[in-house]
Amino acid sequence: MRESVKRFILIAAILIAGKTLFAQEVSLDWKLHDVGKVRELITNVGSLWPTSALWNSYPGLIYCEFPPNASEEHIGEGGIWVGAIVGSDTLVSVTTGWNSTQEFFPGSEPWDTIWVVNKLDTVDIPYWPGYVGKSDQDFVCRYSDYNLTNITNHFPLYLDVIQVSHAWSSKPLDEIIIYEFHLVPTRNNLQQVYIAYWLDGNVGFCTACRSNYGFGRDDVSHYDSLQHFGVAVDIPGGEDGTAISPIGMKIYLPDEIPGNTLNWTFNWYPGGGVPGPDGLRYADMAADLIMENQQSPLNGSQFIISFGPLDLAVGDTLSFFVAQVMGSARLIGGEITDVDGPDVNRFSDNRQVADLAIANEFKFPSPPPPPPLRVDISSGQVQLRWDARPGDRDPETYQDPYRADGAQQPFEGYRIYKSTQSATGPWTLLAEYDIAGNEFGANAGLAHEFTNTGLLDYFEYFYSVTAFSKPDTGYPIPGGFPSQESSRNANAIKVVPGPDPQENIGKVSVVPNPYRGDIAYYGFNPPWEKPDPTRKIWLEQDRLILFINLPQQCEIRVYTLAGDLVTTLFHNDPVKGYESWNLTSSIGQAISSGIYLFTVKDQRSGEVQVGKFVIIK
Repeated sequence: MRESVKRFILIAAILIAGKTLFAQEVSLDWKLHDVGKVRELITNVGSLWPTSALWNSYPGLIYCEFPPNASEEHIGEGGIWVGAIVGSDTLVSVTTGWNSTQEFFPGSEPWDTIWVVNKLDTVDIPYWPGYVGKSDQDFVCRYSDYNLTNITNHFPLYLDVIQVSHAWSSKPLDEIIIYEFHLVPTRNNLQQVYIAYWLDGNVGFCTACRSNYGFGRDDVSHYDSLQHFGVAVDIPGGEDGTAISPIGMKIYLPDEIPGNTLNWTFNWYPGGGVPGPDGLRYADMAADLIMENQQSPLNGSQFIISFGPLDLAVGDTLSFFVAQVMGSARLIGGEITDVDGPDVNRFSDNRQVADLAIANEFKFPSPPPPPPLRVDISSGQVQLRWDARPGDRDPETYQDPYRADGAQQPFEGYRIYKSTQSATGPWTLLAEYDIAGNEFGANAGLAHEFTNTGLLDYFEYFYSVTAFSKPDTGYPIPGGFPSQESSRNANAIKVVPGPDPQENIGKVSVVPNPYRGDIAYYGFNPPWEKPDPTRKIWLEQDRLILFINLPQQCEIRVYTLAGDLVTTLFHNDPVKGYESWNLTSSIGQAISSGIYLFTVKDQRSGEVQVGKFVIIK
């Protein structure tokens, strides 16, 4: 048994005695894995979608986007089921699943949220003191099937689950996420335990995912029984085209439980016919049946992979891993086949990387921490600076205990990126600086500042500076372990060039003027108008004009030609000399074509400027 699992069992046993069994309030939370290429929603109710509990708090449309910014979804639902015999009762508790209510919830303590831990950082989580981060982005949470006692037709197993999800920022690990689960019975001894991982795969291109699920109805479910690997894959063509990547889930058992001693079940559900009652659901989990691969879609791809039976006494801990694998592949001749993808690894290669991660207990070389990024903005340009100051984490001095080459300080250099689209890219490499005089890289020498000129005032730009390491030539794989780079998302920053606020009023104007509805401003590069980050589609409320050359503190009023007040805007910014308006009145109505008047009152001097602008729709 792994030493970390032994230690965890002791921690769980200590906590059981003082646990409050009935909590009617819960600390709901969600986080988004975003350091690598998989943008994955994680919740502390155990589901990979927000369920009804978090539906209104999660602003995004996609639960599992891969590759980044591709608008390609992969998950409708996902999470574990646990079934067992308690006395004479057959009970099943589910994190999520069709024809069942959600049955796992976090506790009510403020620390029952999701903990974010970076690699090698040590955090004292109340239920896991001294937790050490294993990946570039660990999310840790705990949920139980008895924290809410008023769930209809739910009879709890009295089970605690501690879940950790791991994500990495660099190749070869940045296209997988690995989940570890630790199950602890707190009141009942559980007999004939079966564990299932449920996935409702919705694979395909999607721009309105939460209102139109047609893209996810042409998927099928496949299974590799030797690997305990279930896959949801898109049928080529259809309304969503052909997806770049399937999504696969592989289960790994601890060393002390040989997989060939258990019964394994793979069951896909035509048309979503998942049983609701505990007895029927348990029968599916314990069926010891491997269904043939699904050949034609029937309302999408829904499947379980289950294993058992196991007996768990109060105080025992059952630990296992589930790897979520993405990558470039396609359904060809009824088989999932690797293909060359756009900057995406092959699907089967990523599954082997997941195997290696489990075998190595996540002990891989890691990237340096991202440098502290500061910016100075002026008209037409931005200056980036990333020198480490007192109190900052310095990537140039970080140490990595998992290097096979023994390098004490494996830092090699910095890369500067720019995007005109979003803080998650797509990115353009502007410059690279690395240590001079060694056998790695271009030996350009280090720098700690960069100025980008020729920018358009009032348009959004995004910048990131990453740190990268030397490759680990001592690592026992062909070519060694590749250089590791910090996440571009970790310190990405938005900048809008433009002049400083004006000392005096008198030069305020509107851009664009006239505003023309027949121009696709969102198609500019960089775009003038952009959808809200929670959606991909441009809507009427995304229209944009700017009042520019403003003083630091002022009040802007917009009127019709008849003198009716349309809206009032307030500006108070010591750096930004402009204010935006989405052409919507103070009561939420989109304005019509016409000539509009505006007044700008300098709050400090009391002076007023009057102007006009034209809207043509």
